[in-house]
Amino acid sequence: QVRLEESGGASVQTGGSLRLSCAASGGSDLCMGWFRQAPGQEREGVASISPSSIAVNYADSVRGRFIITRDTDKNTVFLQMNSLKPEDTAMYYCAAYGVVRSFNCRSNSLKSATYRGQGTQVTVSS
Repeated sequence: QVRLEESGGASVQTGGSLRLSCAASGGSDLCMGWFRQAPGQEREGVASISPSSIAVNYADSVRGRFIITRDTDKNTVFLQMNSLKPEDTAMYYCAAYGVVRSFNCRSNSLKSATYRGQGTQVTVSS
């Protein structure tokens, strides 16, 4: 059983930055990352990173502003969010699923991932 624990959500102003963390316990060869969901909207895969960190994938809406990294020794994934916009406001969920090939680690697939955390709220005010 894999357990995911997120932290780092907060309220910031437009243009600000936040760093989300997700620590995983249990499991191996996990594609990890985040999806987000705002009230009344569909889930959106935000960013993913493969077990070896070779493959990273971003939603078009965040590419160039968000950076996902991974500390393999600590089994922790980080999402550095820069130049935040009001449309980034959402609940952010850490998610993970097992992969054999790095190219199968995709941010869009995290929306229906096997494992997910409780979520952390990000609010960006104008």
